Amino acid sequence: MAAGGAFGGSRGVKPVPPEKGVFPLDHFHECKPAMQEYMQCLKNNQMLADRCKHLSKKYLECRMERNLMCKQDLKELGFSENDEIYARRDDDPVGGDGGLFAFMNQPRKEEAHIAGIRRKRGENPP
Repeated sequence: MAAGGAFGGSRGVKPVPPEKGVFPLDHFHECKPAMQEYMQCLKNNQMLADRCKHLSKKYLECRMERNLMCKQDLKELGFSENDEIYARRDDDPVGGDGGLFAFMNQPRKEEAHIAGIRRKRGENPP
């Protein structure tokens, strides 16, 4: 027979706690405005988190100030002093240079490549 139960997994293996511990819930909604601002930013920027990183930083700072998570250097969490450069600009819907999805805003070429079309037309490849 198998060493583990049908739904219990292997017996005798102790669970490992999460690396950062347990985060208390924000029962009094102390950081809710910061969270809502971040979520709205994501919606406005096609869910590109880099464009809202400054708001994510603001939300985590709020949680640390109110002891909803342990205080930690933001550099250890992947933030830097110049995270504002990714903030959304009013004249650019995705902010900055468009990041990874900049090609989506580029106009399409008149004629796209279609595999095998030259052969069908009887043309010789270059």
